[in-house]
Amino acid sequence: MTRSKGRSGAIASIEPDSLADEAGLRPGDRVLRVNGDAPRDQLDYRFQTTDSFVSLDVIHDGEPGIVEFEKPIDEPLGIEFADDAFDSTRICNNTCFFCFLKGLPKGLRKPLYLKDDDYRLSFLHGNFVTLTNLSEDDWARLAEQRLSPMHVSVHATDLELRRRMLGNRSAPDIRAQLRQLAEMRIEAHTQVVLCPGVNDADALDQTVGDLLEHDNVLSIGVAPVGSSIQGEERIADAAMRACTPEEARQTVQQLHRWQRKARSTRAASVVFPTDEIYLTAGARIPSAGRYDGFPQWENGVGMVRTLLDDWRRTRRRLREGRIALPANRPKRITLACGTLIAPTLETLTSELAEWLGIAIDVAPVSNTLFGARVNVSGLLPGADFAVALAERDLGERVFLPRASLDYFGKRFLDDMTPQQLEAQLERPISFVYTLSDLVELIASAEAGAPGATPAHSNGRSWTSAG
Repeated sequence: MTRSKGRSGAIASIEPDSLADEAGLRPGDRVLRVNGDAPRDQLDYRFQTTDSFVSLDVIHDGEPGIVEFEKPIDEPLGIEFADDAFDSTRICNNTCFFCFLKGLPKGLRKPLYLKDDDYRLSFLHGNFVTLTNLSEDDWARLAEQRLSPMHVSVHATDLELRRRMLGNRSAPDIRAQLRQLAEMRIEAHTQVVLCPGVNDADALDQTVGDLLEHDNVLSIGVAPVGSSIQGEERIADAAMRACTPEEARQTVQQLHRWQRKARSTRAASVVFPTDEIYLTAGARIPSAGRYDGFPQWENGVGMVRTLLDDWRRTRRRLREGRIALPANRPKRITLACGTLIAPTLETLTSELAEWLGIAIDVAPVSNTLFGARVNVSGLLPGADFAVALAERDLGERVFLPRASLDYFGKRFLDDMTPQQLEAQLERPISFVYTLSDLVELIASAEAGAPGATPAHSNGRSWTSAG
């Protein structure tokens, strides 16, 4: 099985005042064995360290040793590892014609080029996987550790169609795999990448209908196919084209019918078009209650709804005088975003500007790295922000989408740092998750702090969807 190179149990950080900190472990040390067994990954480590007595074989300061702990059951040791998979990440064995990674240009952050399809990362981080590379040992481990929920890329339930889409003639029947997961009491969130003329229309009806027959399928997210400039040059197939507004409207109507059926049988919507489909269709965004608690929020399902609801709450606080605005607040700010969400933000910020008593310039940024079809904020590189904003008359402060940075908030997709962009624009830049975050930064006079992000941020970003 093809794997990427890993860093066997390397410690990245130690939580202050934790058991591991008290034992003297430090970043750069390595965990080789737990109670005599070599953990393959974070999952093994977590299961092996739940007991009241834990013995670690480690490499500490370059020397082998043993560290023992007596602790309450389930108390963590406070170790964070450099990699989730100590035996390296499982690589995808499919050749999907719509694979976005195939069109990535050179010079981006290195992790972006890893074509992972690792069921462990699906459980740990919500990565969508195809389940086409599982061995009998993997299935045994799923049953033993009951890794639930899993996040599964389905695309089509018809076996031949799915094999064609995955470019994998030996891909197993996903329906049988979902039944096998159900027998293990493992639930699944699923997704369908919708390719016009391939798995839409009747094929989509079959897929959604088949998935709804599985009680362990908690959600079905349907997203439009994406493509970069390089991807469009590589694939002349019409299936790689973007869906038209009319096709998006038809898809919304089609999936709403399935939602009504699901609510009548399960008392939940289950089936969700992504925000991109709603925005392309010009359709009304459903209420929050229709999103079942937003199980696929990070997959672009419901982000616009959270944006709208966040603004409604913020507007009420402004109306009631519960937000104190400083007299020295900026007179004009610039808010950059992807082109898809820009019209929505322009509508909301026109009202926000009146409440704040400032001018807000929404700056839609076209994606030249991947092409205009990629119109969401989360895939904008730093260089595109730099070029687009350099051509504008910027406000005193510039606000950018937090989703355009990596997990740690240190780099854009193209490896540019916020500090480098600030130097080019000669303006202080702040990153926000919501409009309430933007208001909070202005109200607290922190908007000028380089890379400032609200302290209460919950990891959800309105800019990811658009």
